[in-house]
Amino acid sequence: MQAQQRTHRVVVLALDGVYPFELGIPARIFGAADGHYETLTCTVDGRPVHTNADFTIGVRHGPEVLATADTVVIAPVAPDRVTAELPEGVAEALARIRPDTRIVSICTAAFVLAAAGLLDGRRATTHWHVADLFRRMHPRVDLDPDVLFVDDGRVLTSAGAASGVDICLHLVRKDHGSELANKVARRCVVPPFRDGGQAQYIEQPVPETGAASTAATRAWALERLDAPLALADLAAHARMSPRTFARRFHDEVGLSPGRWLIQQRVVHARHLLEASDLSVDQIAGRVGFATGASLRQHLHAAIGVSPQAYRRTFQTAR
Repeated sequence: MQAQQRTHRVVVLALDGVYPFELGIPARIFGAADGHYETLTCTVDGRPVHTNADFTIGVRHGPEVLATADTVVIAPVAPDRVTAELPEGVAEALARIRPDTRIVSICTAAFVLAAAGLLDGRRATTHWHVADLFRRMHPRVDLDPDVLFVDDGRVLTSAGAASGVDICLHLVRKDHGSELANKVARRCVVPPFRDGGQAQYIEQPVPETGAASTAATRAWALERLDAPLALADLAAHARMSPRTFARRFHDEVGLSPGRWLIQQRVVHARHLLEASDLSVDQIAGRVGFATGASLRQHLHAAIGVSPQAYRRTFQTAR
């Protein structure tokens, strides 16, 4: 009989000035993952913390639980609370984290990781609005303020607000596969997948009054990923000129139609690699890549591994 897998412990660190919404994201997402995770919340001294709203939050744990964590998530604070150096209590709390622990920041919490030296030489992100401040304070970090999140192995960083949901779902998917991640997303009524490379800031997320949206065409395309969809096909379905469609699509999605199609095909290919025994060539045909070599190229560009390596990882998880 197979040994039961130990529950993965996530510890969320709340600092003074914390944003309440982002603080609650890990417990909500990981708590919907069929018991695969337990989530604890702590402060640097076990005492309540002030939020950026008009109330304080009390927690059950002090910094000692950081030493027991498999994943530590640091919740963001108001921008006027960020500092180039770690306050003494925060530094002492972070020193309790084991060297092999996965560490995640949401939004401005990237300033905490950078001040601790954990982002030096690494690619990272934070909220686009504080990117200039971040670069001035931490020039040794390879900051990319245009993406939703960055997975750099043991250390992950994400942008503002809802990207905290994206990175937690990404971790569920990474740990247990897309089937569980999609189930969690449905339970929490959130989008099941937004790629980390998607743009943070979208010019026109909601169409202007009277303007046609590309949403219906995106839904139509997702049902036909195996077909050779060109910009002209998408524009014709939306009843727009190719130029107008491409501009409006980018305004709404933050990506070009071509890049979005590749992204969706890679997402579907990942699901089939996890959930089926189809060959790489068969999967390539089902998701709209001309050859297995094309699928290998796009998957490696997206996540840095081959289809075989990706499949082995998730077959082991299952």
